[in-house]
Amino acid sequence: MKKIELLSPAGDLERLKVTLLYGADAVYIGGEKYNLRANANNFSLTEIKEACSFAHKLGKKIHLTLNIVFHNEDMDGVEEYIKEAVVAGVDAFIVSDPFIISYIKSNFPKVEVHLSTQNSTSNYKAIEFFEHEGIDRVVLARELSKNQIKEIIDKVNCDIEVFIHGAMCTCFSGRCALSNYVTNRDANRGGCAQVCRFAFSNGDEKDFTMALKDMNMAEYIGDLIDIGVRSLKVEGRMRSLYYLATVIGTYREIIDRYYDKSLTPEIMEVLQQRLDRVANRETSTHYFMKEADYTDQYYSGRSEVSNQDYLGQVISYENNLIKFYERNYFEVGDLVELFTPKGEHINFVVTELYDEDMNQLEVARHPDSIYYLKVDIPIEIPEYSMLRIIERKKGE
Repeated sequence: MKKIELLSPAGDLERLKVTLLYGADAVYIGGEKYNLRANANNFSLTEIKEACSFAHKLGKKIHLTLNIVFHNEDMDGVEEYIKEAVVAGVDAFIVSDPFIISYIKSNFPKVEVHLSTQNSTSNYKAIEFFEHEGIDRVVLARELSKNQIKEIIDKVNCDIEVFIHGAMCTCFSGRCALSNYVTNRDANRGGCAQVCRFAFSNGDEKDFTMALKDMNMAEYIGDLIDIGVRSLKVEGRMRSLYYLATVIGTYREIIDRYYDKSLTPEIMEVLQQRLDRVANRETSTHYFMKEADYTDQYYSGRSEVSNQDYLGQVISYENNLIKFYERNYFEVGDLVELFTPKGEHINFVVTELYDEDMNQLEVARHPDSIYYLKVDIPIEIPEYSMLRIIERKKGE
């Protein structure tokens, strides 16, 4: 049985490498033009080529977003850009404009074309139309229930992709004009200012927002596999390395354990806690099991506390010394978890901590500085392994 695809975002080359090493089967990225995350670092054509080379060596794929709402001026150079992206090695384009679909399928029939969620596709008849136009995959609108998704899959032939984790748009699958009106930044051309997360005064002491809680579908991955979804998509091209490593690594374990029948309730509880701790917003499954209501949305009193679990990224491990870049405060006596791209998780208490000059310390308090931990871990610790806090030392 061919496993379902785990599709990760990446806003730059380092994020791309991390997500692939932590278990993504494919990564979607944005170029310097024509994508809906203009504020991400995004990829030059040279970087797209490097990304494709790195992914293909691992037997994995690169999807390039080309999904803005095109205006006349956006058409200048787009055909040449597509040609250059194909030469760079892109495996699929994520698109929303009918002309772009037609152009790619007519000129590069071996490259897949995926219909973006920006098209808000919510019924099988629309998908039948796009299948006739040559679409290989449809990324469904996020406002569909399990039964609606299953009915679509049962009636169409192309692959179906759904979002499983990350931020949700208040407007229907991203079709928003709030950013245009309030900030003069076009959300449908890559300039979303996330106005739905602004706090508006409603005349009394409390501010009002219209933001939705994030999506978290970890509990229902088995259901999505069983009804025939082809790809599971995580949102977050602007998220941190730690967030992506944690989320992608966790969903990789959920998927693999579901297939080999080792996903027990006890293990699922641990994995769900891991996802909950890396997020700074509350989460919901939104429309999947019921009609979404006020419990899936923030109105007032919303707080987004910065996550302090991430302690650092490993540089090397030699002679029982972990060398790492520190990200957040910790001290001797704390219980720490080391996790690796191979899926290994090892807990240990910090007993010996040193600065870059090997002066022994009790506390690490300077982010982006280099520190050393003395430990005895009987495994190889590869690049992009990370450290996070599990529990502060007793008495703190």
